Amino acid sequence: MAAARSTVLIGGGTGFIGLALTRALRMKGYSVTVISRQPGPFHMSWTDLQRYGLPSNVIAVVNLAGQNLFDIKRQWTPGFKQNVWASRVNTTQYVARAIDGAADADKPKVFISMSGVGYYKPSEDVEYTEESPGGNFDFLSNLVTDWESATELEKSPTARKVIIRSGVVLGREGGVVNHMYWPFWFGGGGPVGNGKQYFPWIHLHDMVGFIIYAIENEKVSGIFNGVAPQLITNKEFTNALAKAMWRPALFPVPSFFLNWIFSEERAKIMTEGQKVISKRIVESGYTYKYSDIYEACKQCARMVYDDDMIVPKIANLVLTQ
Repeated sequence: MAAARSTVLIGGGTGFIGLALTRALRMKGYSVTVISRQPGPFHMSWTDLQRYGLPSNVIAVVNLAGQNLFDIKRQWTPGFKQNVWASRVNTTQYVARAIDGAADADKPKVFISMSGVGYYKPSEDVEYTEESPGGNFDFLSNLVTDWESATELEKSPTARKVIIRSGVVLGREGGVVNHMYWPFWFGGGGPVGNGKQYFPWIHLHDMVGFIIYAIENEKVSGIFNGVAPQLITNKEFTNALAKAMWRPALFPVPSFFLNWIFSEERAKIMTEGQKVISKRIVESGYTYKYSDIYEACKQCARMVYDDDMIVPKIANLVLTQ
């Protein structure tokens, strides 16, 4: 159980991963403050962070903030791309500056920032570990480079820094499964294109689990590929999800259709893929709960959804009071 005065500050804590992380941390006895544009109890704004700095008793800062890349209501215009960039890079810089600006006695022990496997160039052959080159071949890879550079701490040598290059996060409450659930339920699911592209993935439980593991383990630092150890293709993912839902997966989504809807530069996240290895997470000693894609999909696919990681509403009310 965490100490009663141990606070974790989460940027982007109202999103898919942030909500689950907040609930899991409170279950473990941590106090959580969320940086968000949305007002609410235990919230602070980005303006407040810049003006007043970190709240008191913060032992860890986790930044998950970022504009949804696949907001279907937004066209892939220069203005939207700037929003995607600023919502990640600027917010990370705000957090880094707040950490540097804190008194030595008030600095957090660890700063954890999200990033993405878009750092690595799509390939059906090359295997990527954390030491592999990348980050300089298109908009998304350059975004990751700028995003990770924004974590630089100039005046906080004692703070550990952890960067998680996330794959596709699977969970029923958001992300790709939430968008695919009903098309698959009605039998209209299938792979993207020929389905041969690699599909780096991680279950929500393990993304949250590894973040907490990184908070609590002083030996965890540096860059980690936030993916499951099982390497699969897009077709293997869609087959696993369809099987978990007792449905077929017979209707491929043509790549040209996604390119038309989202633009080719953005759609390539779905139409292309990378063979990303979770080398350093495995070496760190973290134990995955969902290392098999079928088991992960079964957990996400129930009609009556019950996430064993989510705090029951009554308990959550007690913990947040």
